[in-house]
Amino acid sequence: MSIVHLQNVEIINSEARFSDPYIFKVTFECISPLEDDIEWKLIYVGSAESEEYDQELDSCMVGPVPVGVNSFEFEAEAPSPDKIPASDLLGVTVILLTASYKGAEFIRVGYYVNNAYEDEEMRENPPEEVQLDKVRREVLASKPRVTRFNINWCVPTANSRDAPKA
Repeated sequence: MSIVHLQNVEIINSEARFSDPYIFKVTFECISPLEDDIEWKLIYVGSAESEEYDQELDSCMVGPVPVGVNSFEFEAEAPSPDKIPASDLLGVTVILLTASYKGAEFIRVGYYVNNAYEDEEMRENPPEEVQLDKVRREVLASKPRVTRFNINWCVPTANSRDAPKA
């Protein structure tokens, strides 16, 4: 059973320039005390062909986490375009928001991202070299793909401390 339940992820700027940071507001519920912080990461998938182009845009530790509903804002810089194959700068890709406890990932939220020229003329007749200052991204925020993983939370219950030893 999970001790942390993701309640909502709001992408503050789902439509922005390619170079703008990603800004998320994350709300989750913690149903039992945690002894360590939760690590959150945002990963940009640079190419469907290979994980070598994935970029960890940022990570943050959230804690101590009190029991109850918690919320925080997570801002991560845009991906570095020089680490993405030129053929993958435009079109559809994915960003992943992950959460881990004691190094074990317990939730992953994936969003499709479409990178395209703002101008219709440029979309129909793209220049040979991508002009990133004219590219906008749109995160399909309404259709996230959520994957949950069972992990060992290693949280002793009150009863286990009080139980007599055999």
